[in-house]
Amino acid sequence: MNSDIQFSIIVPVYNRPDEMKELLDSLVVQTYKEFELVVVEDGSSIKSEELCKSYSDQINISYYYKENQGPSIGRNYGLAKAKGNYFLFFDSDCILPAHYMETIHKELTENFVDCYGGPDGAMDDFSDFQKAVSYAMTSFFTTGGIRGGKKQVHKFHPRSFNLGFSKAVYENTGGFPVTTMHPGEDMVFAIEVIKRGFETRLVSDVYVFHKRRISFKKFYKQVFGFGKTRYIISKHYPETFKIFFLFPSLFVLGTIGSLLLGLILHQVFAFPILLYTFLVFADALTKNKSIKISIKALAASYVQIFAYGIGFMDAVWKHKVLGKDEFGVFGKGFY
Repeated sequence: MNSDIQFSIIVPVYNRPDEMKELLDSLVVQTYKEFELVVVEDGSSIKSEELCKSYSDQINISYYYKENQGPSIGRNYGLAKAKGNYFLFFDSDCILPAHYMETIHKELTENFVDCYGGPDGAMDDFSDFQKAVSYAMTSFFTTGGIRGGKKQVHKFHPRSFNLGFSKAVYENTGGFPVTTMHPGEDMVFAIEVIKRGFETRLVSDVYVFHKRRISFKKFYKQVFGFGKTRYIISKHYPETFKIFFLFPSLFVLGTIGSLLLGLILHQVFAFPILLYTFLVFADALTKNKSIKISIKALAASYVQIFAYGIGFMDAVWKHKVLGKDEFGVFGKGFY
């Protein structure tokens, strides 16, 4: 039991006042309201300061502006300002269901854990594109999603779009890794939390609605970064490497090879790609009940796997062949 939980919500924001408003609106209607909100403006040119002030009579909110240094350092800045003993983190493009804070308070009071994470998904009123991207990021048929749905997940690695941890974790780790590497800094943090002996848990009932990217170009760039930093993290923490990290890169090479062989030799070589395409489309149609969304979800799934696979191969090529160190992280630790 832990009945003396004091929540501090920390949100770094960069040029997203419109999306930030939706997050604030969702915090106003929480059924459990005992929390403070710390907003860290990370060098934005389009600020959220006036927006945050307009909510000061409805939420216990503090706003801070700092130079742009990336979300990891921004979160640590917020940690230093926070007054609570349990810290929650959301991306500024997330929306919380009204029961979120009440649910996590009940969970931690009855079954305390030092670090937890929750899933994300799409709201009914999200755009077709956002629903398609949400499918690609959470589907069994892609690299995304949280595998399994159990309350307890062994060595679960929470992500910063929906993450919470105790003051004990903060005091032990000092917060997030001090690096400009993004994305991937939250993966490093989760690995360190587990290495230092803390329990982590997936709490499936504390989900968020996540808007993610608004174009295929931005989506590709984001997931390309995931693939690239996955290789970098595996070099620092070789014990975390899993063979399926290679699957997206193999999928890219296999897709190109199958299509070429199908064109040059016989169409039977293209059958695996056609089968995969059918399975993804059918699954997306089952989940979204819309042909239009399913077509976009199929495209988003291919973009996601190709971006991740190419990003991973790009990192290997630059490190192993060209000897480059883009983030200055090889040869030294993150902490």
